[in-house]
Amino acid sequence: MNTATILNIKTSKSLKEEAKNIASELGLPLSTVINAFLRQFVRERSVTFDARLTPTPYLERVMEEARREYKAGESKNAKDFVAHLKSLA
Repeated sequence: MNTATILNIKTSKSLKEEAKNIASELGLPLSTVINAFLRQFVRERSVTFDARLTPTPYLERVMEEARREYKAGESKNAKDFVAHLKSLA
């Protein structure tokens, strides 16, 4: 017999609202998402965090500059890069 129970946890109001909104965007109630995490935790007996990070504006600029340099043929090869690092030591 599978009886539902209530699980109370403490979390910030903003985290709860953000999680609820994301779950809603995916068409899921937050309780379904939490139950899926709990089932995975029990099944695998481990905790896995997948943090998909959003690049900062600075990193976006650096990556765009690297793309432009690569397309223009201005990028250096690995050998040049290693030589540069050695010159800094």
